[in-house]
Amino acid sequence: APPCRVQRAAQAFARTARDERRRGSDPELRRDRERVRFARGGSSARICAAWLRCRRRGSEFKAKAAVAPESLLSCCEVGSSPLNVAVLVSGGVDSSMALAMLKDAGHHLKAFYLQIWFEEDFANYWSQCPWEEDLEYARSVCKDHDVPLEVVPLTKQYWEKVVSRSIEEIKSGFTPNPDMLCNSEIKFGAFLSYLEDEHAGVFDRVASGHYAKIQRGHEQTGQPSSLLYLSGDRVKDQTYFLARLTPDQLASCLFPLGELTKAQVRTISKQKQLASQSRKDSQGICFLGKVDFRSFVEKHLGSSEGLLVEQETMDVLGKHQGYWFYTIGQRQGIRLSHGPWYVTGKDVDANIVFISKEYHSDRYNRNTFLCSSFNWIGGLLPEAVGGDLMCKVRHGPTCYSCTFTWWEQRSEQGQGARRGEAEEDIARVVIDGHDQGFAPGQYVVFYEGQSGLCLGSGIITGCPPGDKQ
Repeated sequence: APPCRVQRAAQAFARTARDERRRGSDPELRRDRERVRFARGGSSARICAAWLRCRRRGSEFKAKAAVAPESLLSCCEVGSSPLNVAVLVSGGVDSSMALAMLKDAGHHLKAFYLQIWFEEDFANYWSQCPWEEDLEYARSVCKDHDVPLEVVPLTKQYWEKVVSRSIEEIKSGFTPNPDMLCNSEIKFGAFLSYLEDEHAGVFDRVASGHYAKIQRGHEQTGQPSSLLYLSGDRVKDQTYFLARLTPDQLASCLFPLGELTKAQVRTISKQKQLASQSRKDSQGICFLGKVDFRSFVEKHLGSSEGLLVEQETMDVLGKHQGYWFYTIGQRQGIRLSHGPWYVTGKDVDANIVFISKEYHSDRYNRNTFLCSSFNWIGGLLPEAVGGDLMCKVRHGPTCYSCTFTWWEQRSEQGQGARRGEAEEDIARVVIDGHDQGFAPGQYVVFYEGQSGLCLGSGIITGCPPGDKQ
């Protein structure tokens, strides 16, 4: 083949790769890109064939990112327009897109930025407060859409309800989830209380950029007035983080992005020329970003030398600086040779961390756990769902088919009471598969598989007696 043909194919591939970066990341397209790089060492026919696959994948990804106009506002309650909506903005593309969509739906909006920062000096980790840049983006988006913006300082509430509680749980040997607490205690907790105090009776809904769907019902049916469902993007879906909301909190929520995927949000935000269209997704702890978690924990709990003990032989293999730096299933930070080593358990009183190289063998149970402290928001208890019950044990697309049985019920079945409503009630859950590990303090969220209805959540307490984690 003429050299010019190879050159044209390479140029076309470069354009395709550049377009991919602009649209977002597509795993299939990345694989084809690697094929093209490999094919450059071979014939031009191989280069062109791989390039054509790239182009086809790029077209498919672009089509996937497209969204029909009639479905764009399907989660914006257009039929109830105009509503008075308090919109939580963070300066990111998701909350900016939510605001823009609600504006298009004809609602009356006021934006709120929740200003949260440490109550102590962490200047050694950040050169500047991370919320300053976020607030500037939020102001730009609000200005472009002629929406007033109010800054609400909630540092004290965040410290008391999220940070301090998380530190206490870590100290007790549990694995907390600050993002879970952030939603129930701050965004739809302390902020709702602020609205009641400062803007009583003004707002019908509180909107955010969460990937989740709400279905409004009727109280006469005996079901909650609002039900939470999985979103249109199963990877970005955030119902896991919302499953600790109360029915009253959920009734006040509005999630405009419920039917959209992240790729669609990126595409539409560029079409709308939102100021935050190219901002990266936030990472790390809710509101605080990429905190050095180990340094953060050490600042509050210090360090205390303890033993690393092999689970099978009970041999002492090394030392660690505190059990609070480890969680079940953890691999990093053990710093022993001849691994890989995994954390299998902790003795909080003796400051011992148990480890094993056989964590993924059949001798360890990674499909059964106990849970309690339930919060039911879906109108159904798990036993009513039967074989269609699913659960998540962490945020992400992985959802297990599972069985749910009551292990120990301590609540009295008095007037209006039902199982799982008392904090002491305990259930046993068996998943269809093997997970990387169930850590006490970790949340489990239950779903009706076919519909994607979120039933509620519980807190994992450990494995049944006699089972090895």
